[in-house]
Amino acid sequence: MKDKERSEAVAANRMQLIAPLLTEGLDAAKVLQLRKQIVQASGLSDRTIRRYVSRYRNGGYNNLKPQSKEHHGDQDAIPQAVLEQAILLRREVPGRSVAQIIQVLEWEGIVSPGEIKRSTLQEKMAQKGYSTRHMRIYASSGTATRRFQRRQRNDMWHSDIKYGPYLPIGPDGKKKQIYLVAFLDDATRYLLHGEFYASLNASIVEDAFRKAILKYGLPDSVYFDNGKQFRNKWMTRACSKLGVQLIYARPYCPEGTGKVERFNRVVDSFLAEAYLEKCRSLDEFNQLFAIWVEECYANKGHSALEQNQSPATIYRNDPKPAKFVAPEVLANAFLHCESRKVDKAGCISFDGKKYEVGLVFTGYQVDVIFDPVDKSFVTIEHDNHPPFTAKELVIGEFTGKKPKRPDYMTAVPASESRLLTAAAIKNKERNETIHSAICYRTREKEGSADV
Repeated sequence: MKDKERSEAVAANRMQLIAPLLTEGLDAAKVLQLRKQIVQASGLSDRTIRRYVSRYRNGGYNNLKPQSKEHHGDQDAIPQAVLEQAILLRREVPGRSVAQIIQVLEWEGIVSPGEIKRSTLQEKMAQKGYSTRHMRIYASSGTATRRFQRRQRNDMWHSDIKYGPYLPIGPDGKKKQIYLVAFLDDATRYLLHGEFYASLNASIVEDAFRKAILKYGLPDSVYFDNGKQFRNKWMTRACSKLGVQLIYARPYCPEGTGKVERFNRVVDSFLAEAYLEKCRSLDEFNQLFAIWVEECYANKGHSALEQNQSPATIYRNDPKPAKFVAPEVLANAFLHCESRKVDKAGCISFDGKKYEVGLVFTGYQVDVIFDPVDKSFVTIEHDNHPPFTAKELVIGEFTGKKPKRPDYMTAVPASESRLLTAAAIKNKERNETIHSAICYRTREKEGSADV
């Protein structure tokens, strides 16, 4: 009976691992990205994950169960002395693979080549508590992974990105995948802001973060995973300007983001219902999501909260005051900076448009300061020059007036050509050098003169 339960548990665990890879419509690049994430999170090899997927597609859930092994006496057993040596090798260097351990045992003459199978040794070491996963837990620095919860609202916010369904939102009506960005309060589990987006770049996190701050004020800290949408220079700069502590989860430790991951699994029930609505636009889909959050999550009892209260109730009744910032301070924190080179017409190209900067900056690199939400104007900075707003270039029917040349670029009058004067001096020196190198020696001999 225990073997059957273990087999079911193993199959269920494998199914959860490969579930993201079974979504219909994934392209090859997306499958590769998801597989890398699963490999990093689980510690398994890419070959093992691909084998699980193949077995599921060929035989379904039951095919993920461990295959029974036929044992013939003790031919697959590993002698205790050999197993002890293998464990010692793993303890010496926790990162040693099973294949490397077997190789060392063979080189040292402890076992014969091919005597030990990799799968057999791996199973025996796991039974003794020396698997790769076990060693990673105890070798990693920091505290043990335990449940934690902040005391008050806005002490810490969590955020994550969840892959959503495909919607016909393309310009040609072609289906395109959408992505959910959620910001969740740690102490109350309240959803501060959640929205689906049609792209997967850093701007979607910026937009959601900004909207959450506008509605509920500043958090003391934010907790992100190590995705490139979160771990970038902009996020560091924005949080620093706002006085928000930026915390990233330790690599290979997804347990720290468990709260928002749990919320993402709850969102699956919404996705199942939204599928029946056949939404034709992203706005319509987000409207349904906002209604679902309000009625089916925020105002419903939560088992992890005191007296099974709802996240909305706990958040609103928390005595901690919210810290709101002035709009101009928030806008300044969310500004971006990019460099552009000024062309010979005194213009720069930015966001597919031309902006007039001025001929005095021709050939120079200038910094373009802009708000990603509102790009109707940009600010230009260069060295000690005062910042100014650049105007978008408007091409009219007539050419514009040629700007006045700056004083420092005005031609300086000269009485002679310094280039030709210097060249003449150099040429004279060259000729004198050549002349001194030629020597004529005359020797007189009887009846002849040799030169």
